[in-house]
Amino acid sequence: MRRSEFLRAVSLEFGARASSLTTDLVLDAVGGRTALEALDAGIAPRDIWIALCVETDVPAERRYGAGRLEPRRR
Repeated sequence: MRRSEFLRAVSLEFGARASSLTTDLVLDAVGGRTALEALDAGIAPRDIWIALCVETDVPAERRYGAGRLEPRRR
């Protein structure tokens, strides 16, 4: 997962709350950092995504592959 995919996944999953969750919610699983602090610290976006999903009780079926764009049609 890339940073852009992470940010897209957060936006799609949390809508209007996305910005506040990434800046305010402290995630123990990534060293007691917010999601944006963890990104800046070089933690893998996928690890941050999973930590955020666990912390906010996102169902497992909505975690995998989130934020990926659909393949282009030829």
